[in-house]
Amino acid sequence: MSNPEMNAAPSSRETVILVPGLLCDGAVWQHQQAAISREYDVLVPDLTRQDSIAAMAAQVLADAPPRFAIAGHSMGARVALSVWQQAPDRVQRLALLDTGVHPAGPDEPSKRQAMLDISANRGMTALADVWLPPMVKDGLLDTDPMLRAALYAMVGRMSPAIHRAQIAALLARPDARPLLPLIRCPVLIGVGALDRWSPPDQHREIASVISHARYVVFEDSGHMAPMEAAEAVSDALLQWMHEPEGQSA
Repeated sequence: MSNPEMNAAPSSRETVILVPGLLCDGAVWQHQQAAISREYDVLVPDLTRQDSIAAMAAQVLADAPPRFAIAGHSMGARVALSVWQQAPDRVQRLALLDTGVHPAGPDEPSKRQAMLDISANRGMTALADVWLPPMVKDGLLDTDPMLRAALYAMVGRMSPAIHRAQIAALLARPDARPLLPLIRCPVLIGVGALDRWSPPDQHREIASVISHARYVVFEDSGHMAPMEAAEAVSDALLQWMHEPEGQSA
């Protein structure tokens, strides 16, 4: 499923690429797309056709303009970092939200397989029932029916095959930590204060080894910060875009 926005005609405006995470699509960035598109061209890539982080990044680069800013959420941030690794001269700015840079640990394959078994045997709605609650602030799915509906609909647009391919990409992900000290463009590191999957301390450590990185915590938000703290994330990304590019050259 291709995104027509990735094939848009050339524009004189700067471009921002917003990369969705595991089992997510453009809906996760809906508020940010609306806010950023007032000043910049916004592209949202489709990560449903590849089964490695590097291949996803290569596809983003194939569809991107010569120069761009790129922000990724969760798995999408790992893809964004791989985009920078493959073509650092093309990346004007980099934002990594609710993510990590470490390789898969020894317990991760079995935990991921349990989720794969649910999607394969019981379907995507059953997967959403188990997978989504820890991804947001505790109890939020019960108190915010609109967010619940949006999250379930997004997961429902995926399939067990997409889930399997994206999990394969995550389990085979490289250790990205050696890349961090090499980044010289303006960097935003952001995380939900209540993110249980990729906690704030993990992001603080990432920011500490990147020159000129700005670290932002989104209050009252879990892992799905672009949806849970939509306005705060949009504001942070706009501030990131307004930073002088040359400050970290």
